[in-house]
Formats: sequence, structure tokens, C-alpha cells
Amino acid sequence: MFSSMQQRKNNDTAPTVDMAPLIDVVFILLIFFLVTATFVRETGIEVQRPQATAAPSLDQQAMRVSITVNGTIYTEGSAVDLQTLRSKVSTFVSSNPGSPVIVIPDQDTRAQRVVDVMDAAKLAGAVHVAIATEKKG
Repeated sequence: MFSSMQQRKNNDTAPTVDMAPLIDVVFILLIFFLVTATFVRETGIEVQRPQATAAPSLDQQAMRVSITVNGTIYTEGSAVDLQTLRSKVSTFVSSNPGSPVIVIPDQDTRAQRVVDVMDAAKLAGAVHVAIATEKKG
């Protein structure tokens, strides 16, 4: 009996780790994080926002419209004029009723240009139009 146990120990192979379940778990985690991730839609242009003490966070379902220092209007990654902006806002409002339009002006943008953009958004049917700022501090 002793010899058969000794012989069995010598013939056993080294224990191995099966990688298939581990790879399955990694792919499931990857899919989980991709599905639950929140992707922020940016306007496609970087501006220096004016600063304010009470700056609430932006709504994720909002349409973002940026205005550069020279008055160029950007939305969805491309430059638009006021008429095109109105049609884009109208399309957005019809598919997302109640969602706000956020105007993101550069801190040195002329006030008249900001008013023109906000007016175009209101005329297109946007109920909530807001100006984005950065929190001081």
C-alpha cells in the first residue's frame, strides 16, 4: 500500500491554474464598466469660463454651446452661425424636452454675443438656458 501511494505522488503533474474563468471575469468587468460609464459631450472648443462663487454642476443631458473670445459659436464640435444654432437647438429641444441649453462663453467674450446666443436658443424653443461658469477657489 505504501508503495502505491509513493508511486501515485511521483506520477502526479504539477497543479495548474485554468485561465479561462479569469479571462471571462475580466471581460465581464470590462463590459460592465463600458455600459455604466457616463460620457460627457463636449462642445469641441476649449474656453476660459468666467468664475463665480456659486457654480452648480452641469446637467449631463444638456446641449452645450461654446463662444470663443472672438465670438465664434461652437456646438457638437463644429463652428455654427446663429441661424444654424437655432435649428440645432430646435432639434435638440424636440428630442429632449425640458433639457437645458448651456452657454459656455469665454471670460472675455462680449456680452452682446452671449445675449445673441441665449436669444437664439430661446427663440428655438429652449425653456432653460444657462451660462456656465467655473467655481472660484
